[in-house]
Amino acid sequence: QVQLVESGGGLVQAGGSLRLSCAASGSIFILNAMGWYRQAPGKQRELVATITSGGSTNYADSVKGRFTISRDNAKNTVYLQMNGLKPEDTAVYYCNADHTSRWSRRHDYWGQGTQVTVSS
Repeated sequence: QVQLVESGGGLVQAGGSLRLSCAASGSIFILNAMGWYRQAPGKQRELVATITSGGSTNYADSVKGRFTISRDNAKNTVYLQMNGLKPEDTAVYYCNADHTSRWSRRHDYWGQGTQVTVSS
């Protein structure tokens, strides 16, 4: 089992910044891609950004140029730096990790979510 614990959410004014962190722990063998997703009230969960173990990144169009995803493989941690926040960024942000076990089984793990609220 792998556990993901997010931190860094909160309330911020429009135009402000927040940095989310997600630390993986437990029976980690290989962490493949890691990423951030978000879900606003009444909406489906959507991809925000992903990063491979090699550092290749992918972003939703709505956050390109404002958000930056990064990871520290030695710490099994992924980060999301969010600048220029807008009220429409308000959502619960979830960390995701694609993990391969020592028995070559792949499994998606999710964090518990952290609330980000952007006031206008």
